Amino acid sequence: MIATLLACLALGAAEPAAPVPDTLDAVRQRGELRWGADAFGGAPYVFQDPWDPNHLVGFEVELAEALARALGVKARPASGAWERLLELLARGDFDVALNGIEVADEKRRVCLLSRPYYAAPERLTVRRGDASAPRSLPALAGRTVGTLPGSLAERILTRAGATVRTYDGGQDEIYDDLRLGRTDAVLLDEPVARYYGDVQPELETLPGALGEVRYAVALRPGDGRLRDAVDQALGELARSGALRALYERWGIWNAETAALLGDPSPAPRAAVAEAWESWRAAVGRPPSWRERLLDRYPRALGLLLRGAGLTLLLTLSSMSLALLLGALLAAARRYGPAPLRWAAVGYVELWRGTPLLVQLIMIYFGLPELGVKLEPFTAGWLALGLNYAAAEAENYRAGLESVPGSQAEVAASLGLGRWQTLRHVVAPQALRISIPPMTNDVIAMLKDSSLVSIVTLTELTKTYSNLAASMRDHLGLGLLVAACYLALGLPLARLGRALEARLGRHLARRA
Repeated sequence: MIATLLACLALGAAEPAAPVPDTLDAVRQRGELRWGADAFGGAPYVFQDPWDPNHLVGFEVELAEALARALGVKARPASGAWERLLELLARGDFDVALNGIEVADEKRRVCLLSRPYYAAPERLTVRRGDASAPRSLPALAGRTVGTLPGSLAERILTRAGATVRTYDGGQDEIYDDLRLGRTDAVLLDEPVARYYGDVQPELETLPGALGEVRYAVALRPGDGRLRDAVDQALGELARSGALRALYERWGIWNAETAALLGDPSPAPRAAVAEAWESWRAAVGRPPSWRERLLDRYPRALGLLLRGAGLTLLLTLSSMSLALLLGALLAAARRYGPAPLRWAAVGYVELWRGTPLLVQLIMIYFGLPELGVKLEPFTAGWLALGLNYAAAEAENYRAGLESVPGSQAEVAASLGLGRWQTLRHVVAPQALRISIPPMTNDVIAMLKDSSLVSIVTLTELTKTYSNLAASMRDHLGLGLLVAACYLALGLPLARLGRALEARLGRHLARRA
């Protein structure tokens, strides 16, 4: 792995560093503001419309569009895991991060923050009618409480002595665990409690606040001009009443935000919170299986097919790299001189002995620190290919060692050289033995490709996660996605068996 990283560094160092343009100028020249968010984060922030999953909705989606209009450009969302948005921002994957980014000192140390655009109290949700439920901050000590990682709520719970359970998945899972009795309470921002706790009749959100959080737009250090432009746009939206109208439409206007924006009227003026009512109508009752099969799943099919296509493309391209590199490693280990054999053994042990996720994070987030920045697909392809090359090298080596040494001796007596013997005698027999474990590795890579979602690629599993969070349907969609994986994997497995059988017949005729 070290040699590979050094090679990437050398390639990156060969290109002279281009001057970094001012981000505000780049946004205006490009004609679009790229803003990072986690579509898996859920309502009411950024999520896929449960009525039509092909559209991204949320109050921050509308806020990003309003900010872009104020800058004279269009808004273009970019996906990333919520807990890694600031890393992706620093890497340059988007211009700003706008997805419930909390105003906190630890964030100011790594990025610039705009003026706050929203404030919310921290609300405690418990099971309705549970007399033993914790209902105050001191009562949380020693109790199991769910929340999001890296949030103000997590820090409050830790200081209170609670047993904190954090969730990397959707917000729906946090409240489902509370409803099922796996946790004693949930502490989260008021919008989350309203959209996920209040829609479940078994749960009760308690009055009173255990803290207050404020959201701001995050920007890279040095993007002061863009930060000033965003601040000016937020100020204009607040003065014009556009922010209040936006928050009222989503049913999240509150006294804290009124005080933040200097609005003297904390009570909502709008008679109906349209977006909130639409959400409640969509997820307040579980749809029938007939409605899912005839309406909701067909609407989501296009997204699932795009995710499946990316999964298949990534798997086939990565496995091609793994097969080629694995063959070279096996040949080097079997027939190369001592230094080459040691290097091949070192490669196999290093890449096989370290987690694929760690390797992917190092390639995507670590290499930019050395001046080498790879695109998401390239990083995923490289990580999967280099990792599985170690496994393929062992498959090939097992196949090579299974061929009796007497056959090489016979080939030499017939005047064949080492490489001729390898190509015409040893390799065909070794390949037949290697095909079954190679087929297993292809199927395994098909599933391991889900890890690339961490580098902003929305493959099949990530698509399922996003849809399940917005539609609150994990079982039915899960069965549909499982069928997609089977549809992708079964032909590959049958192809492997066909190749094995054909090669066996070919070798039998030659014998």
